[in-house]
Amino acid sequence: MNSPLYMTLKDEICEMIEWLASYGKTENGGVTRLLYTKEWYDAQQALKEKMETFGITTYFDDVGNLFGRLEGTEDREKVILTGSHVDTVIDGGKYDGAYGILASLLAAKTLFAKYGSPKKTIEVVSLCEEEGSRFPLAFWGSGNITGRYTIKDVQTYKDVNGVVFLDAMFRLGFGKGRYKTPQRTNIESFIEVHIEQGEVLEKSDKSVGIVSDIVGQKRWQIEVKGESNHAGTTPMNLRKDALKMASELIVAVSKLAVEKFPGLVATVGHIEAVPNVGNVIAGNVLFSLDIRHHQKEVLAAYCQSVMMYIDEISKREKMDILVAEAVDISPVHMDEQGTELLLNIASDKSISYKKMVSGAGHDSQVFGTYCPTSLIFVPSRDGISHSPKEYTKADDLENGIIMLMEMLYRAAY
Repeated sequence: MNSPLYMTLKDEICEMIEWLASYGKTENGGVTRLLYTKEWYDAQQALKEKMETFGITTYFDDVGNLFGRLEGTEDREKVILTGSHVDTVIDGGKYDGAYGILASLLAAKTLFAKYGSPKKTIEVVSLCEEEGSRFPLAFWGSGNITGRYTIKDVQTYKDVNGVVFLDAMFRLGFGKGRYKTPQRTNIESFIEVHIEQGEVLEKSDKSVGIVSDIVGQKRWQIEVKGESNHAGTTPMNLRKDALKMASELIVAVSKLAVEKFPGLVATVGHIEAVPNVGNVIAGNVLFSLDIRHHQKEVLAAYCQSVMMYIDEISKREKMDILVAEAVDISPVHMDEQGTELLLNIASDKSISYKKMVSGAGHDSQVFGTYCPTSLIFVPSRDGISHSPKEYTKADDLENGIIMLMEMLYRAAY
């Protein structure tokens, strides 16, 4: 380990990422740190101790969000909140979520060491959960802070092993009223630094991304109802082939996105054919359609066009097509003043940047409807995330912290 006297910000963030990754480290170098497991609890306790060694006051709330607080000298009540989530997917990477926590911690620590206490209170948060990897609910940490969720929302939830959500939480001492209530009304703004989890920045050769919007998302389950029959004895003109129609639909929705809706992405990632036998015409096909764009009007227009096409092809082929909406998440616009400030900071610091839209959801999506929110990206090598191969260069990690540190300085000092 490097001597603290000679460590640069770059050294510190790289060392701390490896340190935090040791909590839940998997055999092939990944990380599994699921909500309310031993690995999760040990990581939160280790972060708590680390914050305290930096002279930062710590506390938990009643769902397990961890906070490190630098008390304001002039405005103690309103809080500038910064951080990210400590949980991971199964066998995930070292950077997703963890980098945002550690970047915020190092930024706060460096500012405190250089300038002392801020005028306005800064809190670093290690959010207890974002991924939805253990229980069928995502954004549990930020959702509780903003009032989206309460303990009433998880009464019936269990993980794949049958462990009840509340039992897992109670076992670690949370949810019993021992800690502060999680819902907050005193957060003035939220700032998150996160790996991109895509390859836009790397392909653009930019060191940071300044996010203007987080996409909205609609997800449909589309069911094509045809008729199963013998593959050899049923003439082509007498078939009601559900898989053939589903294939036409899949090609059409992709072509529509490319040709008429720039920036919109449409993905069919799951398909089931029944009876799924090589010598039988498929009688029923179910597939997913995931649609994302940062403008609500564009999402609506695309969906309307798809529904019109579905109606047209259904009537032409005399086959029923059923559409059920599974997800409907509105786009979230980041704080314009914060975005403009970040653009100025990047220019002032000569850090290469790209103003961009986030195609994935983050805790900023939840906070963005609750308080002024800013989101900074750093590149992901080859766009890989949720994998042990997840990696971001040290220079980019450092630039993300510099951007955040300047943002916090201007907001709180």
